[in-house]
Amino acid sequence: MPGLDPEVAVHKLAISSDAVPVKQSPRRMRLEIEQQVIAETKKLIEAGFIREEKYPTWLANVVPVRKKNGQICVCIDFRDLNKACPKDDFSLPIHELMVDITSSHSIFSFMDGSSGYNQIKMAPEDEKFTAFRTPIGVFCYKVMPFGLKNARATYQRAMIIIFDELIHEQVKCYVDDLVVKSMVRSDHLRDIRIIFERLKKHDLKMNPLKCAFRVSAGKFLGFIVRYRGIEIDPSMIKAIVDLKPPRSLTQLRSFQGKLAFLQRFISNLAGRCHPFAALAKKDARFHWDKNCQEAIESIKRYLRNPPVLAASIPSKPLILYTADLDESLGAILAQENEEGKENALYYLSRRLIPAELKYPAMEKQCLALIFAVQKLRHYMLSHKISLISRVNPLQYLMTRPTL
Repeated sequence: MPGLDPEVAVHKLAISSDAVPVKQSPRRMRLEIEQQVIAETKKLIEAGFIREEKYPTWLANVVPVRKKNGQICVCIDFRDLNKACPKDDFSLPIHELMVDITSSHSIFSFMDGSSGYNQIKMAPEDEKFTAFRTPIGVFCYKVMPFGLKNARATYQRAMIIIFDELIHEQVKCYVDDLVVKSMVRSDHLRDIRIIFERLKKHDLKMNPLKCAFRVSAGKFLGFIVRYRGIEIDPSMIKAIVDLKPPRSLTQLRSFQGKLAFLQRFISNLAGRCHPFAALAKKDARFHWDKNCQEAIESIKRYLRNPPVLAASIPSKPLILYTADLDESLGAILAQENEEGKENALYYLSRRLIPAELKYPAMEKQCLALIFAVQKLRHYMLSHKISLISRVNPLQYLMTRPTL
């Protein structure tokens, strides 16, 4: 794997001049873990990804992480180094828009970079700062490792340079996830050939085990996309449904973080999670009561039969429904398809703060409208709104337009 030409992309740390170098204290690990770390380190040496560093100024520890297949992945604790590096403000694409645009096509090919970050080289003068301690010595990276603060921005910038005019036409890329998309099935082989030629030109390698070619549906950025449809990944639903009730605030926040990723699929998510609000208050005692258990069971029942969201059709106007509930505001963005059937595109909700609870119904409706328009601004700019309607709160809770 030769890696990308440094003229295309190279990763620089730009460590602050006033930063004080940090050498982390050695950490212990079990013998069986140590043997696996040694084996992984030797693989990196043979691949030419790392070299020995004898007198490091910055020194990090290895963090063994067990992957789904049971193998050990060698990660590095770059937290101290990351604190000393300024943030790269290169913007990553909005993943929701990418999923929407992708699902408006009829056939796809999904690809994933092979050791994606490692295909970009480190700036030679910054290699020594990535030094890390292993049982067989101290090494530093010659290629960009996982865990660095601005690694994703560097990779995305490289993708923009490589694919250039092909982005938004034949290909969509989010860091190392690529999808080749075609509106007409007969054109897809030509589109794949164009992308392959560009990959070959820049020596960018893909992982064949994570690729799927000429399919009508597939996983992209955590969702299942198909023509005019977006679904939740079944493995994500299973992870939430099989989750045991949280026993601490940390576990509760982890659960809410999983739900936040799926918030566009869940009607009135803020209202459903309202019983958890008391547990998150400062200095509050964590007590999982009957109301909390009923709330989590309600969410699990909903996710056992989740809605399928539609992709927006540019030529048709959007319909926005709003609702003011007792403790929250909600909205549904919908659109009629070619058959005249109404499909849901997006669910929105948020909790009302104490002052907003006192608003009269009309002001709550205005607040819901402002909230929805601000959150869905990227839809509003490209579509005409034909109807803004208030729905009955009970109807909002039960509404689930599907394909």
